[in-house]
Amino acid sequence: MPELSIVPPFVGYVFAGIFGAIIGSFLNVVIHRVPNEESVVFPNSRCPSCGGVIAFYDNIPVLSYLILGGKCRHCKTHISFRYPAVELLTAALFVAVAWHDGMGVRLPFDLVFVSALLALVFIDAEHMILPNVITYPGIVFALVARLAIPFLTRTPHFDDLPSLINGPFEGMPIWVASLGGAVIGALAGGGSLWLMGWIWEKLRGVEAMGLGDVKMMFMVGAYLGWRLTILTIFVGVLTGSIVGVLLMARQRERNMQMLLPFGIFLGIGAIASLLFGSQVVNWYAGQFRL
Repeated sequence: MPELSIVPPFVGYVFAGIFGAIIGSFLNVVIHRVPNEESVVFPNSRCPSCGGVIAFYDNIPVLSYLILGGKCRHCKTHISFRYPAVELLTAALFVAVAWHDGMGVRLPFDLVFVSALLALVFIDAEHMILPNVITYPGIVFALVARLAIPFLTRTPHFDDLPSLINGPFEGMPIWVASLGGAVIGALAGGGSLWLMGWIWEKLRGVEAMGLGDVKMMFMVGAYLGWRLTILTIFVGVLTGSIVGVLLMARQRERNMQMLLPFGIFLGIGAIASLLFGSQVVNWYAGQFRL
């Protein structure tokens, strides 16, 4: 895969971290405004408490929060720690993705994918919704990426492509196999969640999950492919179950209907699958080879 070899890895990681913090600042705007159906472009950033316009020098990722002591310059109201946390987390994930991908064609696509997941995770955590304004374009973006990356690199970047081009799509152009893998992955992700929710609702008479989770997994499945999508759901269910058990233990009551924003755990699973999923799946499959 072609890489920008003129950029030393360390320098690339530093720029990825700085760029990630800047994108994290924008994601804070998305997380705050999208659930309220507000524009993420206009007006300029303002204090949620007093409405004072935030100057550019007070909008430097992480640093401005530290300099201001976590308070608004105008009204001195405390600023949620979520803002620097999102910026730091985005910076760390951008470095991790750059380390995973290298400075190549696939890097910007994976960075956009991770950014969308982070926005969904934090919106779901605060509002228990997964907005269509993110998931629908995310599905389209996944399909574009599945076409563009193999076409530009001529390599099977996506985890499911080797098995597809040596199996049901043998002899076909790699971009055709990639697009077919996107459809299979979307059905494995969103389709399986919809089916599980439908069965649970018929058996128990209660809704197991919202359609937001299904749409999110259509996006994840189309991008990651069926193998990593299954791993994403497994990690999401496992982490969600652990958190649910811990919450019930803390509250000292057994409530199987406890509502948890499942999108958080699916997002964690998708990011983990992107970074480490291929190694995990290959290791697991290797346990059954003679």
